Amino acid sequence: MSFVDTPVLRNDVVRLEPLDPAHATDLAEAVAFDNLWRRAWFSRLPAPEDVPAEIEKRLARQAAGEMAPWAIVDARTGRAIGMTSICGVSPHDRRAEIGYTWLRADAQGTGINAAAKLLLLTRAFDDLGCVRVEFCTHWHNQRSRAAIERLGAKLDGVLRSHTRMPDGHWRDTVVYSILASEWPQVRRGLEARLEARAAR
Repeated sequence: MSFVDTPVLRNDVVRLEPLDPAHATDLAEAVAFDNLWRRAWFSRLPAPEDVPAEIEKRLARQAAGEMAPWAIVDARTGRAIGMTSICGVSPHDRRAEIGYTWLRADAQGTGINAAAKLLLLTRAFDDLGCVRVEFCTHWHNQRSRAAIERLGAKLDGVLRSHTRMPDGHWRDTVVYSILASEWPQVRRGLEARLEARAAR
């Protein structure tokens, strides 16, 4: 089983589909909604007109064995509302990162991210046999940091002036991880969150 395979992953809330150029129209609308691509200055979001090129870039990285890219599809509407991936893969070390994730603005805080992370973590730990899964984000991306911490990931540290961003500023990268030994508790926590939301 390859770390960069992209089977369809699904639950009651979200479906992760192998990223495809056919998702471009939905994704361009999603990133344009509420000017997400402009407001999220701390992320690498494509402009609406650049979504097809971003899809091709991610698919090229998959072909090179670097990334498993998915479209995030809202199970209620069947429309693509974001992107995510398993990336930074190191099969020898049984390590991977979940990243390059973004969600349409009005899908944030709805449980879709937690549902998608449950699918991706299940893929990483149960299917691929990872011993460590990483999450990296911008120091100033408070929403992302809070979401990662709610998963149960532990803070490993901050890599200062680590990555140059498209606008030229240097990103301090905050690194988190979940270990295989922690995964059963993390899974229970995510399942409980989703059950509580479904019961509302």
